Amino acid sequence: MTLGVTPKPSLARHNARLLALVFSVFLVTVAIAGGSLLMAPMARRSADDLAGLMLLSAQTWSELPPATRADFEEELARAHWLSLRDPGPTAQAPTPGADEWHGFYVHALETALAHKTGHQQHLAQETRDGEAWLWATLPSGEGSIAVGFPARRVGTQPLRTLLITLGAGLLLALLTATWLARRISGPLARLEKATSAIGRGEIPDPLPETGPRELAALAAHFNRMARQVRELLAVRTTLMAGVSHDLRTPLARMRLALALLAEQPSPRLIARLEQDIGEMDQLIGKVLDLARGLEREAGEDFELGDWLAQLAKDYPAGRVRFAPPPEPLLLHLPPLALRRVLENLLDNALRYGGGQPIELLLEATQTAVRIGVLDRGPGIPSDQIEAMFQPFHRGDASRSPVNGGAGLGLAIVRQLTEANGWRIQLQPRAGGGLAAWLTLGLTP
Repeated sequence: MTLGVTPKPSLARHNARLLALVFSVFLVTVAIAGGSLLMAPMARRSADDLAGLMLLSAQTWSELPPATRADFEEELARAHWLSLRDPGPTAQAPTPGADEWHGFYVHALETALAHKTGHQQHLAQETRDGEAWLWATLPSGEGSIAVGFPARRVGTQPLRTLLITLGAGLLLALLTATWLARRISGPLARLEKATSAIGRGEIPDPLPETGPRELAALAAHFNRMARQVRELLAVRTTLMAGVSHDLRTPLARMRLALALLAEQPSPRLIARLEQDIGEMDQLIGKVLDLARGLEREAGEDFELGDWLAQLAKDYPAGRVRFAPPPEPLLLHLPPLALRRVLENLLDNALRYGGGQPIELLLEATQTAVRIGVLDRGPGIPSDQIEAMFQPFHRGDASRSPVNGGAGLGLAIVRQLTEANGWRIQLQPRAGGGLAAWLTLGLTP
């Protein structure tokens, strides 16, 4: 027999149950506190006032001349909804608990009357002209008199009020809890679905960056991650296509050279083979550099001006010009990543700079540090600048593989700058050429 596994409740249902329980406990607590600390004292005070009015009416009636008692009874009925009559069968007070059940207010009134008269009695209920009346026998002079009032004079229904309040409150709590749970778990459910799509190799649609700050930030981070995954997949496809394309030419030349060498050895063919092998090794190295572009490197403290001066000296004399700033600039940066970025920019500038010297600039302000690599080559058209950061993309003939470029340098620069939180900009240079500006961020 196969045992079924009970599925776990969804986050929305779990949160809805939890919120509904919390709201329900809160409502019950408010009802109990409000009833015991607010409504009950008010009811007892009101019952005490009514008991005093009933006793005062009974005493006043006995002290009035018989001719004025009718007017007094009429005024009581009009102003206070009280009626007086001969006690008749109500003259003997029933024993406690012998009468029918009354509401809380009537019991409070009975307690107040017992406190004022000195004996316990239940209010007798009768129907008068189709309406329920409550009667109490109270002392009046030497005798007693029945004082009554219609049940609608009290008009309170605490039990029904409590039940309606709790029922409506619980329903509202359940609806509110369900709405809040869906509002919170809805974005998480969409995130879970989108994450599963990425796990299956699919590219999900961007998540809406709305709602509470934390959920909006989570959606923004996921969209950024999904965009990076999409770009990585595109780069992978481009890399495979570009490497296979760029390797075909040297491989074809090597195959031809080997065929010719089999017939007649030639130093020229051997040199050509070595050159082709060098081009292939360079291409593979560039691809590996691009693959390592997202790796983070630990930062180090070093003086940037001296570091750039040493980098400029690594190139042939006079090819890279750098003037250190007058004041030292100590920064905490990953030196290897910075070197890889600047070497790619300098190599591009030297390759396409038309043999003219390259200017390496360092600018520091209160908000940012910028490093510029400026050349006097043919430049890049403005509409082609963004495309130049794509792997294996080359511009016009002046930036063709004839000059030795594999089309990966700027792609490596873009990945390294994004991985380290830097920013790279390519701008046409006044008077011709290209200016590449690397912004490192805030100064310490």
